Amino acid sequence: MGEALALAREALDLGEVPVGAVVVVDGGVVGEGFNRREVDQDPLAHAELVAIRAACATLGRWRLDDATLYCTLEPCVMCAGALVQARVGRLVFGATDPKYGAVGSQFDLPRDPRLNHRVAVSGGIEATPCRSLLDEFFANLRAK
Repeated sequence: MGEALALAREALDLGEVPVGAVVVVDGGVVGEGFNRREVDQDPLAHAELVAIRAACATLGRWRLDDATLYCTLEPCVMCAGALVQARVGRLVFGATDPKYGAVGSQFDLPRDPRLNHRVAVSGGIEATPCRSLLDEFFANLRAK
């Protein structure tokens, strides 16, 4: 989670919503990313998707059933769906997202029994520092 937090800080420095994500397989990082929607002018450039794409490129495959994705914020519907589609084995996230969260807050896509794949989930890991970065970003935004 420490590496995901460092990536979230990079996003914050670029004026992006500070979310970072890291994909780990067998103890090694195989993909990482942070929010890049503003920088890339791409609504799909969420940290989780950037990290999943990088992991798939590194591994040369799209199935990530042996991977753990660490993310500083509870994934949205799009990203939670991508976790299922990529067959990610485990998700570890920091802060919950009561407004847009799709891993327990508003929806629970990764554990939905109607889908063909379920993701093991651990939430609230390092939630305070993850939330602090988000609070800092939105306070600065409101101050402008």
